[in-house]
Amino acid sequence: MSWKLTKSELDQENLLINESLLSLGNGYLGVRGNFEEGYPETYKSIRGTYINAFHDETEITYGEKLHAFPETQQKLVNIIDAQGIDIYIDGERFSLFEGEVIDYTRNLHFDRGFSERIVHWRSPKGKEIKLHFKRLISFITRELFAIDVKVVPVSLVENIKIVSTVDGDVSNYVDKNDPRVASGHAKRLNVIEAKHEENISVVKNRTFATELEVSCAAASKIEAAEYQYVAEASNTAVTETYVCQGGSPIRFTKYNVYTDTLRHGEQVVEKAMAIQTQVSKQSFEDLLLSQEEYLTNFWRTSDVKIEGDEQLQEGIRFNLFQLLQSVGKDPVSNIAAKGLSGEGYEGHYFWDTEIYMFPVFLMTNPDIAKNLLLHRYSILDSARVRALEMGHRKGALFPWRTITGGESSAFFPAGTAQYHISADVAYSYIQYYLVTKDEAFLKDYMAEVLFETARLWIDTGHMKKGQFRIDNVTGPDEYTCIVNNNYYTNVMAKHNLLWAVKVYQMLKGTDILNLLAEKIALTENEADEWREAGENMFLPYDESLKINAQDDSFLHKDRWDLENTPKEKFPLLLNYHPLTLYRYQVCKQADTVLAHFLLEDETDFETIKNSYDYYEPLTTHDSSLSYCVFSIMASKLGYKQKGYHYFYETARLDLDNTHGNTKDGLHMANMGGTWLAIVFGFAGLRVKESGLSLAPYLPEQWNSLEFNLQYQNRILNIHLEKDMVSYVLAEGEELTISHHDEKVLIARGNKVTIQIK
Repeated sequence: MSWKLTKSELDQENLLINESLLSLGNGYLGVRGNFEEGYPETYKSIRGTYINAFHDETEITYGEKLHAFPETQQKLVNIIDAQGIDIYIDGERFSLFEGEVIDYTRNLHFDRGFSERIVHWRSPKGKEIKLHFKRLISFITRELFAIDVKVVPVSLVENIKIVSTVDGDVSNYVDKNDPRVASGHAKRLNVIEAKHEENISVVKNRTFATELEVSCAAASKIEAAEYQYVAEASNTAVTETYVCQGGSPIRFTKYNVYTDTLRHGEQVVEKAMAIQTQVSKQSFEDLLLSQEEYLTNFWRTSDVKIEGDEQLQEGIRFNLFQLLQSVGKDPVSNIAAKGLSGEGYEGHYFWDTEIYMFPVFLMTNPDIAKNLLLHRYSILDSARVRALEMGHRKGALFPWRTITGGESSAFFPAGTAQYHISADVAYSYIQYYLVTKDEAFLKDYMAEVLFETARLWIDTGHMKKGQFRIDNVTGPDEYTCIVNNNYYTNVMAKHNLLWAVKVYQMLKGTDILNLLAEKIALTENEADEWREAGENMFLPYDESLKINAQDDSFLHKDRWDLENTPKEKFPLLLNYHPLTLYRYQVCKQADTVLAHFLLEDETDFETIKNSYDYYEPLTTHDSSLSYCVFSIMASKLGYKQKGYHYFYETARLDLDNTHGNTKDGLHMANMGGTWLAIVFGFAGLRVKESGLSLAPYLPEQWNSLEFNLQYQNRILNIHLEKDMVSYVLAEGEELTISHHDEKVLIARGNKVTIQIK
């Protein structure tokens, strides 16, 4: 039978709304062909022609529905703005930029899940009021964004007017001079409906290219002695106006509900109004109680307690709270590199998720971690298509930048060429399995991901003189691009390949493997190829320096003179042409050093130390992903002062805006990296097949450190002081861990205290 994508299928594959942002995939290339009869409905093989960006034709041998992908970049776009609340005091509009701010306080409550501003203000004409704003995005009803405002007159006020708007005429921020910010069109969607009915303000938007829809239904309540009310709708917005007597306090509460076609189907307005009817029955205090209950459970397993430095304590909790706010709570969303706090990197998901953010949730909230993996699985077929587009016969190449599966990187040397992301995804699946022992997950998802990513390496690399080599790729360091045998890529590919073999052997002879092999046309011979490639992987090593070379050519280049590079020339990517950077030994971020962290057993301690000492003075840390890795490895090597210095650079990066670009959004990977630097650095955690391994020490600047880990249905509490560490198994069956290479058995409820040498 003939086959083509329907509009509804395109909508379902490419719509993503997370709290207040909507993804956009604009423009599609096509596939023509026929389904082959006899395949399962969920995985129909397509025999046809794939038309790629260069109008070449590549045979498709297998695939699911998603055989169309974005020709131009996907992006998260700003959607309907329901924040608008203007307050007028006897005709004067409240503004922090006019009149006098007598007192101002701003708080973010990590434990209760809301932000607030408390303002004491005098107008230009001398009218004096106090305002108390509270805002929350519900962790319980994810569609809900609520605002509560109290206005208390201090001086004599005749009337207070509140104007509340729901505005669909919104745009995105663009900056053509900064590659980290969108440079395309600011306007990405139209308002198709704006109305006020049943005391609810409704605005519905539709994206230009893919005609995806999102709606906002807003309802308001007011507590005032006496007031007049009017609601008006324009072509793009709905406005509600309350004019109240000014002699007594006023309270205004606004409930905003967002729905989208991916999560709520075609009837987005009807669904939004139905949810609105339910949530508006709750008081704002009810919402706060629900938030607090949710966060109490979160902090029970996720909190990190630092005694001895209040600034760092605030920093780590801020970072953890922002990670929780930004992470997708269902399998159709991930974590954008800038979270949901800014428009940098256009809302794209990177490998940042798997390497820097995923471990935080894996060790504290594994259900959230599982959703992140399920999201990657949901775009596996896009990764297969991407591999075909890149000229491979089979396998899965996960995109460097994406939202719904298509590659959104426009700069291939430092983007598309980062093939290591497929190994990074595989690594996170393996780590999840080691931490949870979720056998069902291994069978249903992990095996397929590992097999398809392993296939990619066989088709990308080649055997030469008995060694498997991978040419023309970019590793994590984006100042060194299109190289042969990047150490990080090769060692991660080796890990991927050998684990694919391991899982294949685990499932051999089972119906699970038989069905999967039929589904993706897998042969036993392929598993033999994975083993041969993995066992013979070439890992660059320099005998004279006794280090792992970053790639075949890195050590042959001149060293960049970082010491004499003017401070105003950093970050280098904004001040030098990429080709200039590529010709020197200079690193944007950890590369080989990161590989030594993730897979430390692949080489000996001396090589790890020598590599760290060599690459550290060549690394600019222009990427916020870098500091935490150098902190972790400094801790491992006994460079305690360096470990603490690099950690300090991570902990308050956004709170103090140390990189000067927090306006574009938070550095989410760095926030995850802060936690990694504590738990994998100072506490020395490693997750291996043999179990949990720890090598803890307490930074001399602190009095104590305490945190929890979730591991195989257990909760392990770790408490560090100057000369001792205590392990308490709070939940679960007895556990044996490795403490500084010595086995320690911990029974439930027991406290094991060990002196730190």
